[in-house]
Amino acid sequence: MPRETYDDEDIVRILTGTRTIAMVGASTDPSRHSHRVMEYMLSNGYRVIPVNPAAAGQLLHGETVVAGLADIDVPFELVDVFRRQDAIPGVVDELLPLVESRGVRTLWLQLDLYDEESAARARAAGLEVVMDRCLKIEFGRLLTHRN
Repeated sequence: MPRETYDDEDIVRILTGTRTIAMVGASTDPSRHSHRVMEYMLSNGYRVIPVNPAAAGQLLHGETVVAGLADIDVPFELVDVFRRQDAIPGVVDELLPLVESRGVRTLWLQLDLYDEESAARARAAGLEVVMDRCLKIEFGRLLTHRN
């Protein structure tokens, strides 16, 4: 699987321009990466809205889990995907009708997730796309020591 390269300046711009993240595949299980990434991003000043139909209505780190992106009733700039590779096209299908009404600017696919066809569809809708990168790692690497 090819790994795209991203300029650190672009990642910094995306992260500093984001205040609210919709986390698709957020887990209530503390042993899951999405659980820890959500906690980390919250501790660094972001609002993270967990999206997981199996846990809808539950509280996760103080936020109510919603079943789908369309259930989020506030603007969110970034969609962070923690789902299986084969689920990415469906996430993009759900996301695209919400881009303008929710102010979405970025589709972020976590480590080991790469789907060029879905990325092309998202880019055609005006979104920036980051694939095969972890929000927590990139934030820690690029922003924890900034003034």
